[in-house]
Amino acid sequence: MLQTLAQKLLQLHTAEEIKQDGQIVQCRVSLVLANDITAPLAIKSFAGMGAREVFDRDKIALVMDHFTPQKDIDSANQVMITRKFAAEQKITHYYEGGVSGIEHALLPEKGLVKPGDLVVGADSHTCTYGGVGAFATGMGSTDIAAAMALGQNWFKVPPTIRVEFVGTMGEYVRAKDLILMLIGRIGVDGALYKALEFTGSVIEDLPVEGRLTMANMAIEAGAKVGLFACDAKTKEYYESKGLTCDFAEIKADAGCHYEQEVKIDLTGLGPVVSCPHLPANVKPVAELEKLPIQQVVIGSCTNGRISDMRDAANILRGRKVDRNVRCIILPATPKVIRQCLDEHLLEVFLDAGCIVGPATCGPCLGGHMGILGDGERAVATTNRNFKGRMGSLTSEVYLASPVVAAASAVCGYIAGPESL
Repeated sequence: MLQTLAQKLLQLHTAEEIKQDGQIVQCRVSLVLANDITAPLAIKSFAGMGAREVFDRDKIALVMDHFTPQKDIDSANQVMITRKFAAEQKITHYYEGGVSGIEHALLPEKGLVKPGDLVVGADSHTCTYGGVGAFATGMGSTDIAAAMALGQNWFKVPPTIRVEFVGTMGEYVRAKDLILMLIGRIGVDGALYKALEFTGSVIEDLPVEGRLTMANMAIEAGAKVGLFACDAKTKEYYESKGLTCDFAEIKADAGCHYEQEVKIDLTGLGPVVSCPHLPANVKPVAELEKLPIQQVVIGSCTNGRISDMRDAANILRGRKVDRNVRCIILPATPKVIRQCLDEHLLEVFLDAGCIVGPATCGPCLGGHMGILGDGERAVATTNRNFKGRMGSLTSEVYLASPVVAAASAVCGYIAGPESL
């Protein structure tokens, strides 16, 4: 049988022959992930099912990133529960404090996720790892508890939508724009429980950090996974980090069956923004210029990597953030912070009047370090803009790339870099 990338990746982890979409298969997992919000729930379920030991202490990752540094007593207690469990189970990959970072940036950076892996996480944006050719998906904490105990779980083989990006990317168009354009076209449920397989000449040239951004937001279209073939760019990513990896090419079979095919020509298109209160409410930046804002957030598991920091710094260098705007910069991991330091990007941010914070999810989920008040409006490089997502129910969040977010911070209103 000719297989899609999703089918091929699942096939690597099951003894059953995958014959069709919709088939239920039992698969071995490569890594099980949870964070400071979801891990305590999984730990409770783990104990409730009578489990005594995790299946492999080297294949569990617990990352304290959402409310850390702990913002209150409740969040501190959440971390304490997880820390105790990690110590009892001798979990190898427990991350807290100065060695922690935003989970979906931290794990690929450390080489804990590799092409061909099957990863499950108690976080919906676990699909990020499709950017390196892994089948990665979010699950509820009960399913994660089962995976921690058994090292396996069941999966329904998803049908695949093939998305082809062609043409020429504009100077200020980024991977974030590509995924927003797709979500704007197919909607937030356009890929419900399906795989998005990204292809085309643009994708072949897209660095892995951009691919991770796109895979991250596959869930915003309802997708189970967002997948990229393992290719020369993947190899380049791991080698640049000094990581070892099996670089066997992993891609869909030519002539395999796709449920749907979507083609997007980027020629002549500029940056876009996702407007409140759905990621699918996508408009060109030019249609929104002059809309005043009070906050900008540059970071998150979507756009907190070093390429995003460089993009933001290139816009902010020699400029000042508007006096009516709070511009919050949150590099995704300690390594990214170190790179920003070495490349003098922190100086650029501070000189521009930005607030530079720790490697945390922070304001993305309305956690801390940037909560919006009544009626406030923010441009963010995060992944969701539901009502009340970042604070007050009357606030508004506009999703954009780092270049648009940085330009907006300088202007004091939603703007593209061409406005500067």
